[in-house]
Amino acid sequence: MAKIELVNVCKKFEPTKLRLLDNPLPRRNLPQTRREPFSIEKLNLTIPHAKTLVILGPSGCGKTTILRMIAGLIAPDAGEILFNGTNMNDVPPGGRRIGFLFQNYALYPHMTSKRNILSYFIFRKKTPELDAEAQAKYQRTSELLGVEIEYLQDRMPPTLSGGERQRVALGRCITRDPALFLLDEPFSNLDPKLREKYRVNLKTLLAQFNITTVYVTHDQQEALILADLIAVMDAGKIEQVGTYEEIYSRPTNIFIAEFLNLDIETPPINLIEGERVAPGLSGHTMGVRPENVRIEAEEKENSIKGTVINRVPLSLKSLAILTVRVGEDRVVAAVPIGAHIQLNDEVWLSFGKYHVFDKKTGRRTETH
Repeated sequence: MAKIELVNVCKKFEPTKLRLLDNPLPRRNLPQTRREPFSIEKLNLTIPHAKTLVILGPSGCGKTTILRMIAGLIAPDAGEILFNGTNMNDVPPGGRRIGFLFQNYALYPHMTSKRNILSYFIFRKKTPELDAEAQAKYQRTSELLGVEIEYLQDRMPPTLSGGERQRVALGRCITRDPALFLLDEPFSNLDPKLREKYRVNLKTLLAQFNITTVYVTHDQQEALILADLIAVMDAGKIEQVGTYEEIYSRPTNIFIAEFLNLDIETPPINLIEGERVAPGLSGHTMGVRPENVRIEAEEKENSIKGTVINRVPLSLKSLAILTVRVGEDRVVAAVPIGAHIQLNDEVWLSFGKYHVFDKKTGRRTETH
């Protein structure tokens, strides 16, 4: 097991210079785009022993960069990467006892599945003790991965499906007896049905294996299934770390409140000018989830008046999604499907749980 710490880690990438071969026939009168500098500044993150931490964020926010620094594939410009308190900045990837599983599984195409799984031993000097250890590791790996791996052991990687290659690559990670798993969107090449199956399988496997794991994804469903802890990242910064429930219930800022959403039928949160609700909220933005918007037949304290402009029934969820126009704002509410509310009805909106965000900084200042 390993406790991983990133302490004041910095990494800067300069914009790529435009070369002639990058654009040999530039069109006239079109602006030449240039990638902006990207940087991670004084990032701090702790991954506890035997926990699965999922780094969740939009594409290009720096998730994979963090994973590669932990792996030793790229070096930080400043700061420390600690394994159990030991500085690993100058330790090469091969000395870090890491199991990798990336989007492209990088299996040896000329080796059978079994030899791929045992490749850690194949490239070491052969001894009877090493052979015995290899067979013991293969047996244990087969038990962990299930009976399916036995049917793949004599097949070559080009004949395997995406899910089968993923399974072999995971087996190769396990036989290395790693102290740490690093996984970079390993299921993104699979179709949705297989992806769902392998997420559940991996969750079970990680629980059995009891190993520290860092998993990178932009898929919130994946994060919810796999994570003990989630680190939400944006533009090179870790914005918040916690369980999914903690982050959803108490988002640090508007970015997280808007980003975190498993329900595609509704927006993640309604953002309303604070002064519309109460004079004391002037200079603030009020954030309320659709499930916390209440439809009232008459005015109540701190309620606001609006007109229903859209109604979408979701029969499978026994809900109706209402869009209510309040001045220039649009407020979405999730109500029981049997509620007698129709288009163009005038209604009053009140709010259950809601967050208050500072307009200038976007930071949450309070939750009610």
